[in-house]
Amino acid sequence: MLVTAAAVGAPGVLLLPLQREFGWSTAAISSALAVRLVLFGLMGPFAAAFINRFGMRNVTMCALGLIGAGFTLSLAMNKIWQLLLLWGLIVGVGTGLTALVLAATVSVRWFSSRRGLIVGLLTASSATGQLVFLPLLAWVSSRAGWRSALLIVCGLLGAAALLVRCFMRDHPADLGLQPFGAAPAPIAPSTPASGSAAPASIGGAALSALREAARNSTFWILFGTFFICGASTNGLIQTHFIPLCSDMGLPEVAAASVLATMGVFDFIGTVASGWLSDRYNPARLLFWYYGLRGLSLIYLPFAAFTYPGLSMFALFYGLDWIATVPPTVNLTVKTFGRDKANLVFGWIFAGHQLGAACAALGAGISRTVLQSYLPAFFVSGALCIMAAGLSLNLGSNRSNRRANAQSA
Repeated sequence: MLVTAAAVGAPGVLLLPLQREFGWSTAAISSALAVRLVLFGLMGPFAAAFINRFGMRNVTMCALGLIGAGFTLSLAMNKIWQLLLLWGLIVGVGTGLTALVLAATVSVRWFSSRRGLIVGLLTASSATGQLVFLPLLAWVSSRAGWRSALLIVCGLLGAAALLVRCFMRDHPADLGLQPFGAAPAPIAPSTPASGSAAPASIGGAALSALREAARNSTFWILFGTFFICGASTNGLIQTHFIPLCSDMGLPEVAAASVLATMGVFDFIGTVASGWLSDRYNPARLLFWYYGLRGLSLIYLPFAAFTYPGLSMFALFYGLDWIATVPPTVNLTVKTFGRDKANLVFGWIFAGHQLGAACAALGAGISRTVLQSYLPAFFVSGALCIMAAGLSLNLGSNRSNRRANAQSA
């Protein structure tokens, strides 16, 4: 997840070098990144069905291969349609096959207790991977070109594929273990399709989960708030923060260093969020996370883009970068059950990436048409305040209260 997240974050560093070499507009490049983000999300529920059918190792190996192929072929691209095909379609499908659905699947299959903490750790690796590699990629790109930076990402993908091939297993039973915290029970070897009877097809499994979840208002609240989560994180900050800083006179490598600082604080914040999600009301946590994120985004245009101002933003926004995931996964598991949690979360994550795509494209259009990114940041901050209010409805949702009572 750390390495595939680096692949997701790399285009944000390379947006300006592509503009300089090919003369493509911000809106044109953003359209390809928006396609990638849409597929990154829409693949989520189907990725969960693929994982349930073919196993985590096989699906993860396929994902790494697709991402590596997309980036390798893009070394020779010189047309915008090639960017759409390689970075939009192929990389979008590849990253979508793992994404946060993998974290949800691992936490449900391998852990009966401390699940929130595990989701926090795995989510932190994903979010941090999108940020901590950026200074290196920006430095290499500024000195040796964007193709050299992509070669580093391809090398990381190859190393990750080797580790997955050698060490990843699908279920605890494959190693003669019980899920962590589970009561002792006879252990039987698992198969990729183990569990409750599945629909006849991959698409049928995903769509069946959607039909069932759509009847529950908790699903739509989580879908809507996660849409806003995507619109205020990787769709906006990850994609456009470096070009925004460049507009304000901050060099690209320095801006990437600010993002890397966010990655450090994100790791702390997301792991802490996982720990808190095991102990406190997840709906209340979401209220605070979205509210504080909205305030930090509204503050950013007034930070004067100096190191002290951006450091304050990096601290507060970084702690909250993707802290919303552990409480969202916990609410999903409690409301829809362990068997279908990864499928339902896949659809919720699709909402996240639809929001990210809208923000990526909308901010690019804002920069091209209005010559400014700032309207996009104000809108994103206001949406986060709205998400904070929606989160309070989760606490009063009857089905959620029943689920919490049953789990207790």
